[in-house]
Amino acid sequence: MAENNFTSKSDISSTNLLPKKPKVGGVGMRGGKTRGLVEKPKDFKGTMRKLIKYLKPYYWVILLILIFAIISAILHVITPKILGDITNKIVTGVESMKNRKAFPNKGIDFGAIWHLIEILVGVYLMEALFDYLQRWVMAGMTQRVTFNFRKSISLKINKLPFSYFDKQSYGDILSRVTNDVDTVSQNFNQGLTQLVTAVTSIVGILVMMVIINWQLTLVAVLILPASFLLANFIIKKSQKYFFNQQVYLGKINGHIEEMFSGHIIVKAFNGEEQSITTFRQINNELHESVWKSHFFSGLLHPILNFVENLGFVIVSVLGGWLAIKGKMTIGSIQAFLQYLNQFTRPIIQTANISNVFQSTAAAAERVFEFLEEKEEPSETSQPVLLEKVYGKVEFINVVFGYTPDRIVIKNFNATINPGQKVAIVGPTGAGKTTIINLLMRFYDVNEGSIKIDGVDIRNLRRSDLRKLFAMVLQDTWLFAGTIEENIAYGKPGATHEEIVKAAQAAYADHFIRTLPKGYQMEIDADTDNISQGEKQLLTIARAMLANAPMLIFDEATSSVDTRTETFIQLAMDKLMTGRTSFIIAHRLSTIRNADLILVMRDGSIVEQGTHKELLAKNGFYASLYNSQFVR
Repeated sequence: MAENNFTSKSDISSTNLLPKKPKVGGVGMRGGKTRGLVEKPKDFKGTMRKLIKYLKPYYWVILLILIFAIISAILHVITPKILGDITNKIVTGVESMKNRKAFPNKGIDFGAIWHLIEILVGVYLMEALFDYLQRWVMAGMTQRVTFNFRKSISLKINKLPFSYFDKQSYGDILSRVTNDVDTVSQNFNQGLTQLVTAVTSIVGILVMMVIINWQLTLVAVLILPASFLLANFIIKKSQKYFFNQQVYLGKINGHIEEMFSGHIIVKAFNGEEQSITTFRQINNELHESVWKSHFFSGLLHPILNFVENLGFVIVSVLGGWLAIKGKMTIGSIQAFLQYLNQFTRPIIQTANISNVFQSTAAAAERVFEFLEEKEEPSETSQPVLLEKVYGKVEFINVVFGYTPDRIVIKNFNATINPGQKVAIVGPTGAGKTTIINLLMRFYDVNEGSIKIDGVDIRNLRRSDLRKLFAMVLQDTWLFAGTIEENIAYGKPGATHEEIVKAAQAAYADHFIRTLPKGYQMEIDADTDNISQGEKQLLTIARAMLANAPMLIFDEATSSVDTRTETFIQLAMDKLMTGRTSFIIAHRLSTIRNADLILVMRDGSIVEQGTHKELLAKNGFYASLYNSQFVR
């Protein structure tokens, strides 16, 4: 396991292992129209069933939203008919005015027209009201669903075993917490109401068109297949180019990132020409895919518009002929043309909604996969509480492997007495950090046992066990906040005086006071405004404040200069006084005064003793030590 899986606080949860402000890049999701390929779920039906089940507490809210959406759609469908009636009133009035001899007392009935206008305005207002209501209720519901999703994920993170974080990147986890949850809520918000509105509109418009004139409706319906066939052809043609576009975009982004991150090596080995050649090849392929995808996708709307306009002309001519024959009124033709203009819009919406639901299901599937991950083994039903901790630690026949076929620790035995300073050394991959993982119960042993003061650590609650330790690691973990807040992380609720005292003990007080605002200085998200050595001193101060009975130092001085190492070593020595301490170190000079040195190789202890004793044996430890100091 990577060594940065630890933090400086003993009882920190796995949530805090995630970065506060991740840096992201590359191609992401944007709002608006769906373009190119849509990510498809592995199990669409199964995921949608899970999502529907998850939304069970909101069934009545969803029903209310659907009712509002249906009413809004129906009111929208009615308006062209009212406008057609207004037109008929005007046409009838104008005709009567031309023929005053036959109709001496007739003219434009402004009263009736005004009444229809009032009805039209009322319908528009009611449509707007119900549209607003369904959007408002839907927004509230989706935000609540988003809140519950994130709450469930947050609780889940703290229950997952460390093995999960070994297998998954933090970026993937963050994507599920943020992007996927947002996609589910936004797409569900968009898709559900659009689907109901589109279906209601299609049915309503079709009914109104048939009522007005079934012959014109038949002509209009027969035109639609041509639009769909053309659209399907263009989409299939452009889809492969959109796919290639994404592939080559990923390649070119990866190439650029590699070249910029390793530009010193590129220049040192005169690799500029090779880099440029590779870039041109990928860029040419990307250019080819982009213009072809845009060319074919750009044809879609012009061709569809042409077909729709052609149908519009045919219906207009046929409608005019029917009007001349006295089989239709001018207002009916006007209303029919409005319905015809509106007819294709909900149909296209319905086609787009399928992509929206595919995307929703894909995102929901990733979220549910996370929520269904296997959790840590449950705590013991009768946990032991250590009232007083002496700090005796025993490893008894410990066997462990991260996977069944890869055993890392083999029959590990060691006894550490209270207050001893124990160093664990060995080559990379020997199992040093794994021992700490087992001691903290980030993983459980496969065989054997680990005891603290005679109690098997599996009989302790994980939180109680981790309170017994304070940790200082090579990869310091500080969060965006003040220096005081970062130190206080070791003891929530600590007073300012306690924090200052801990900083003084860690030799951090002096440099803190030289900083702008001192203890109240804000550390930025990337902690770039203080040095690595200063970060390390802050984590030691945090451990000082925690005042745990046992300590763990994992390569705490490996990434600092010699002068800073001296201060850190002094702080560590002060902190270790009277406490059982475990030190993992590659710099063997830092552990010369250890009470016990455990030398590991291939998951087993091959030597143990003090520094002098091990040098006198002239064995594996001596060879490690001499490789560092003898020239």
